[in-house]
Amino acid sequence: MASGNGSNFEAIVQAINTGRLGAEIPLLVVNNKNCGAQQRADRFGIHLEVVDHRSYPNREALDRQLVSLFQSHQVDVVVMAGWMRIVTDVLVKAFPERLVNIHPSLLPSFRGLDAVGQALKAGVSISGCTVHIVTTELDAGPILAQAAVPVFATDNHDSLAKRVQQQEHVLLPATLQQNAHRWRQG
Repeated sequence: MASGNGSNFEAIVQAINTGRLGAEIPLLVVNNKNCGAQQRADRFGIHLEVVDHRSYPNREALDRQLVSLFQSHQVDVVVMAGWMRIVTDVLVKAFPERLVNIHPSLLPSFRGLDAVGQALKAGVSISGCTVHIVTTELDAGPILAQAAVPVFATDNHDSLAKRVQQQEHVLLPATLQQNAHRWRQG
């Protein structure tokens, strides 16, 4: 699942293509038509579904549609790789312990939107990223892995965000591979 540029999605695809991640991607769901993630899916020949959240009366209706799509494509694990929507218990309960998110902070610090900006405003010396299991509480599920990124005195939002994202691209596929035993069917 992605909402924007899709660089974490591409990192997963590259990890699969190079043998670092033993997985298949049956589809990518985006909620913003023509976003970068959609273009990346087209480039890699990965099936794409656009599910525009603005077309649904509430979050639960959106999540019911997502569950239906994932089930129809026999998805085992759902990865929120830049999905900028809060999910409900409809999706969480359909994929218990199998809904994974990457967040650009060292959780539990700086939950929610603009974690990089929150870190800079707080004046921390270390930021980073976290891969965690999604629960109904925002960015509060069990942590699977984290990577630290130093915050330099010269950092601005763009420079820190870029270094955090570089770590996300390494951490997310590696964490998925390390935890694959959790999600194997059968």
